[in-house]
Amino acid sequence: MDISTFDDLLEAARAQPQPQRLLLVFVAIELPDDASPAQRSGFARGEGGALVPRMCVDKAPDELGSFAQLQQEAAQTGAEWGMVFAAALGGSAGRPPSSADAAPVLDTMVESIRQGRIAAYIPFDTQGRAVRLG
Repeated sequence: MDISTFDDLLEAARAQPQPQRLLLVFVAIELPDDASPAQRSGFARGEGGALVPRMCVDKAPDELGSFAQLQQEAAQTGAEWGMVFAAALGGSAGRPPSSADAAPVLDTMVESIRQGRIAAYIPFDTQGRAVRLG
């Protein structure tokens, strides 16, 4: 299945043979203080910047009706974000992963994003569209 929107991801997660838990890391996109003039210019055009994790959450696919609902929940936190990275954790023997199961995986995901290792995750913009980075 081609995942071009967050709602596509929800549909794909619900269709998996084993129950899933979605792992979501919301990031701000910031320009480092020591950025060069070229980096500053690129950032002004919407290019580059550093990904700074702001908050993370795990959700069962059935806990979210749509990206619009996720946006609304995120807005209630007051945290500003420019992108959300998503991954899924599969269950086994018909049992979904719990939040306790997801916590260490989410911690690893946050650290990976801090280090720029993002290939394993799907980034979505603030409108729920999949983004291609790099």
